[in-house]
Formats: sequence, structure tokens, C-alpha cells
Amino acid sequence: MEMNGDDSSFEQCYRCYPVTFIDKAHLENGDKIIMPPSALNRLASLHIEYPMLFQLSNESVEKTTHCGVLEFTADEGLVYLPYWMMQNMSLQEGDIVKIKNTSLVRGTFIKLQPHTQNFLDITNPKAILETALRSYSCLTTGDTIMVPYNNKKYFIDVIEAKPSSAVSIIETDCEVEFAPPLDYKEPEKPQILTPSNKRSRKVAVEEEEPTSKVPKFTPFTGSGKRLDGKTQTKSTEQEDTKQQQEKPTENGKEDEKLTSTTPRQKSGKLVFGSNSKTTAKETVKVDSKNIEQESSTKSDEAKFKVFTGKKYSLKG
Repeated sequence: MEMNGDDSSFEQCYRCYPVTFIDKAHLENGDKIIMPPSALNRLASLHIEYPMLFQLSNESVEKTTHCGVLEFTADEGLVYLPYWMMQNMSLQEGDIVKIKNTSLVRGTFIKLQPHTQNFLDITNPKAILETALRSYSCLTTGDTIMVPYNNKKYFIDVIEAKPSSAVSIIETDCEVEFAPPLDYKEPEKPQILTPSNKRSRKVAVEEEEPTSKVPKFTPFTGSGKRLDGKTQTKSTEQEDTKQQQEKPTENGKEDEKLTSTTPRQKSGKLVFGSNSKTTAKETVKVDSKNIEQESSTKSDEAKFKVFTGKKYSLKG
């Protein structure tokens, strides 16, 4: 089916089919479509910009994308699209697609998001992407493009484009940025132990502990052995402890001797050091001498008295 547009623009509707129908599977690695010859005649009569760029629309689901054209060899009323492009627009074989010529600004920035981490495991993913994008004419935000490498297909989402949502990438320096893959999982951060976390962990550990606790280890338990080879019973153990309590220590004996030999001190006097014994003896000796002297003087006074008797005067 074909509809004619006005004289200033190209706008036609075609039935779409994948490029594999005409044995051109290599076109899957890009965004080029194949249009009928009548479209070329119409475009030639218009003053359009080159390279030719088109806007594809699926009006039933209101989805649009942009693409370029490779050749005009399709049957009249038909157009052949890469299968990934049909999937983006929710098109089935034989559905109607609206094609309109357009002009796009050159892109300066695009942000891509791989579906899987396997694409980032490639040695140089940016170089592989740069090679793959040479088969593309433009990129549209929201599309999912396919990048083949090493007999594998990697699907990548276009999540951002500047300066417009749809940009041309023909002969332009465009900055490319990768977002984390869709299946990427952030590594778990080590948990910082706070007082509340420590309490919760203690409670969890206590709950996990079994109810039957293991008996504590007590050292030096069991029956003892004597040096003479006899077994030690409870009665012998009790006797040994009594003997040890009854036997006074050497320090105890010395204390008893000291208490017996040292005289009791009178109240009110302080005696310091080991000279306490000698001072006590000296005081006793001095007192005895004084008593003897006093007794001897008393006896002498009784026996001999000087200048006793009658008094005589020299005058006569």
C-alpha cells in the first residue's frame, strides 16, 4: 500500500518484512532499510538533504524510530527492515509502517546500557562499538541496537542522546558513555558495627546457641596420689588439713617467743626498735643502785655522827 505526500516532503506507507526474506542477513548489523524504486523517483524530485534519513512510525502503538536507506530494490508496496528494528517498533511481518523523510542534528553525546555484563568483559568494548556503529546512520533514545562480535549478539539500549533525542552519527565526533548493565548487581558493603548493631548481633548469636550448654572445664579435679603409693581417701585428706591447721608456722613460734621474752610496757611510754630490751634493763639497774646507796647512807648516819656531844667554848 502506498500513499502520496505533498510536493515538499516524502511520506509513504508500506508493508514491512525482515531483510532475511531477500537473503540480506548482513543488514541486521545496522539500521539501513531497502525501499522500492518508486520511492527513489519521488525523493529525487524533492530537494532533500543527503545522506537520506527517515522516520519510521507504527501508529497502532505510537512508536517511532529513525534509520537510513541502503538501496531501492524492494518490490512495490514493500519495505525490508532489520529484524531488531521491527522488534523495537512492535511490528510483525506484513504490518503497515509509515516512512517519512527527515533531517537530524549531529550527535555530540550518547549514553548506552548493555543488557548483560558480558559485553563489558570484551577486551576493548569501545573499539568494538565504534566499529559496529559505522553501519548505523542515526540513533534514537529508547531504541535497542544489536552489536555482533565473535559470533555473539550483544543488545544495547540507547538511554540518552544529545543535543536531541534522535541524532545523526555520520561523520561526527560523538562522546560515548556506558551505564551499568541491566544484570549488574552492586557488591554488598561491609556492615559497620554500631552499638545498636552489636546488640542485635549479640541477641542473634544468643538465639542461635543451643539450649544444652557444654559443662565448663575445671582444672585439678579427680583423685590425688600420695608419694608413698597409697591411695588418698577423704579421711586422710581431712586429717592432713587438720594437721596443717594445728601446726604453728615458724613465724608463729618466733612471735610467741618475742611475746614471752619482752616485758609488758607501762601505759603512757613508747619504746621503739630493738633497744627496748636494753633500755628496760638499764632502768632496772639504775633503780637498784639508787636504793642500795640510800640504804648505806642511812646506816652510816646511824653509826657515826659528826660534831655530836657537848659544846665547849674557847674562852673557858
